[in-house]
Amino acid sequence: MINKVVLVGRLTKDIDLRKTSSNLSTCTFTLACNRRYSSNQQNGPTADFINCVAWRQSADYLAQYASKGSIVGVEGRITTRNYEGQNGKVYVTEVTCDNVTLIGSNRSNNTVNTSNNQTFTPSSEPTYSENDFDEEFSNTPSLDISSDDLPFY
Repeated sequence: MINKVVLVGRLTKDIDLRKTSSNLSTCTFTLACNRRYSSNQQNGPTADFINCVAWRQSADYLAQYASKGSIVGVEGRITTRNYEGQNGKVYVTEVTCDNVTLIGSNRSNNTVNTSNNQTFTPSSEPTYSENDFDEEFSNTPSLDISSDDLPFY
C-alpha cells in the first residue's frame, strides 16, 4: 500500500508552535493549494485548503522561518484520527509531514526531514544559471537507441 502526499501551497496564517507534555515541538497549519483547473473559471482560480501537522525539527523550522503567505512544500502521508467533541465524534483527516521545504524565501531554502531526526542548520540558497546546466550536459555523449532496444515499444 502507498500513502504518499506531495503539496506546494501558501500558508494561510502564521505558525503557532506548541510543545507536548514530553517537550516535542508540533504545529498545525493549513496550506492553500491552487487548482489547475476549475469548473467555474469565471470566478478565477480556486484553491483547496489542506490541514497539515508537523513535528520536531519541521515544526521548529516552520515556526522560525515561515509566516502567513510563505510558499511551503510538504511531503508526507494522509492520517486520520477521531475524538469525542461536544456534539459527538469528530473525524479529522490531515497530512502528517515527513519533509517540509520553505520555497522562495529570502532567508533560506532548506528541507527538514523528521523521519531520521537530523538536526537542521540554515544555509543560503545556491544559485544557478541556465548556462551551468548547458555546460554540464554539452560534454555528455548522446545515446543511440532504436525502437528495437525498447521493451515497451
